Amino acid sequence: NELQLADHIELSDFFRNTYGPTGACNARPFEGNRSWAGARPEVRAIGYDAHGVAAHIGILRRFIKVGGVDLLVAELGLYGVRPDLEGLGISHSVRVMYPVLQELGVPFGFGTVRPALQKHLTRLLGRRGLATVVSGVRVRSTVPDVNTEFPPVRVEDVLIVVFPIARPMSDWPTGMTIDRNG
Repeated sequence: NELQLADHIELSDFFRNTYGPTGACNARPFEGNRSWAGARPEVRAIGYDAHGVAAHIGILRRFIKVGGVDLLVAELGLYGVRPDLEGLGISHSVRVMYPVLQELGVPFGFGTVRPALQKHLTRLLGRRGLATVVSGVRVRSTVPDVNTEFPPVRVEDVLIVVFPIARPMSDWPTGMTIDRNG
């Protein structure tokens, strides 16, 4: 609620420019000056420089179902670094989110990413012990804009990133499917 109209417009441009090169469908949710994809983030960390938005990450608390276990998590998403800043180490700023995750009182942080980012995430998070990258788990989600011509639920083969916050990784439930709308 603290963002003004100009902020939403700037973030919308940032997301279209950041996600557009990965496919036009990835930029589409940000048309019309929309600064979120499916659900609005509860918390945003926005990095600025002299050229505007440099980086962004959003957090939303939600229940997911891992296997048969309902679990409160802080889902991290809307992550991006402006293309001209990629490779300069700005992605290490994700670590500033740990105190925020602790304040939210969640046992785990959770996110999903494309398999193509596995090496990047392992280098960024896995080696430092900040998170565990899990593969082989499918994620089910209700699509944000239901259309009568398509199924209302999608199933994705993505990488799962789990951040142990208040509980150890050994407490993460086992399961081959995560229902994002648990």
